[in-house]
Amino acid sequence: MGHEVYVEAEVETPPEVEQQIRRAVLAALEGEGVEIPCVVEVCVTDDEGIRQVNLDMREVDRPTDVLSFPMFELSPGEKPRADWADPDTGKVLLGDMMISLERARDQAAEFGHSPEREVCYLAVHSVLHLLGYDHLDEGPMKAQMREREEFILEGLGITRGEAYEKS
Repeated sequence: MGHEVYVEAEVETPPEVEQQIRRAVLAALEGEGVEIPCVVEVCVTDDEGIRQVNLDMREVDRPTDVLSFPMFELSPGEKPRADWADPDTGKVLLGDMMISLERARDQAAEFGHSPEREVCYLAVHSVLHLLGYDHLDEGPMKAQMREREEFILEGLGITRGEAYEKS
């Protein structure tokens, strides 16, 4: 019984993008050593969709690239516990994320890498938020999160400036 990643697309989303999101989420959970089976729900939307949720949930009236909604308040490196699992499924609902595919494409062009890398980066970034990582400061917290992101992405064969390698 392993992790489950559910992807709901509010906008046209190529099947390979959904696969990349699932692969990135699973790699992040594995990279963080999460052994308790977890469920992560992902909503793929556009700038308007994420702007509305950002406004409703955070009172910020602008689009963003990714939003994360953790079910638990974890500290970086802390793992979900077995007693948090749904008794019917035996899995922990770790949380939800929302990715703006429109913003991911724009940022990929801006940063000079593939849209696939950006989508995978955003999925990994969000999983780390679900697991308690944050980047509220410009110092140690952000550095710790960036280090984990790069470690996980490298494990997927996705590095800065290189195209996504399908495997």
